[in-house]
Amino acid sequence: MDVIDSALEVIDLRSFSNLWYWIALATLWSSVSHWVLGVPHDMIQRARREGGQAQTDVEDLVRININRLLHVVDSGAWLMVGLAAFWLTSLLVLGFWYDIEFAQAVVLLFAPMMLVVWVSVRSSRRIMAEGGTGDALYRRLTVHRRIVQVIGMLSITVTAFYGTWQNISVSILN
Repeated sequence: MDVIDSALEVIDLRSFSNLWYWIALATLWSSVSHWVLGVPHDMIQRARREGGQAQTDVEDLVRININRLLHVVDSGAWLMVGLAAFWLTSLLVLGFWYDIEFAQAVVLLFAPMMLVVWVSVRSSRRIMAEGGTGDALYRRLTVHRRIVQVIGMLSITVTAFYGTWQNISVSILN
């Protein structure tokens, strides 16, 4: 047992002091801000520069992805909102009432994602209302991406401050 105890002392398995948590956080926000309503940002840039087939591809991908998203939302929104509220509330209670660090870490990962989903649904509805072609589509996708990036920056900042505070308070208690 001495080897296991020594390994656990060296490798801290708590959420906020674990390197894998921070890698997951960075990967999550990098992916979410790169894929704008299911379309890679580089593909949007190429379509804006070149037009032609690249523009048609982006418009088709956006149409397919927003139709899919809006169909899911329109057919089962109440159930999804109810389940999401249940799980988020459960994690909030476990994390902040019962002081379970893993639940706190999961809340700080996924609570902002609910905001991203809401922004995505709003942007999808606006694109559908506007017709979703050409420069108007590129502007809407760029605005959507910037909003998601701001949510991500705020989320990473809050998570970093909270994680640092959590690590300091745990180290002081020990």
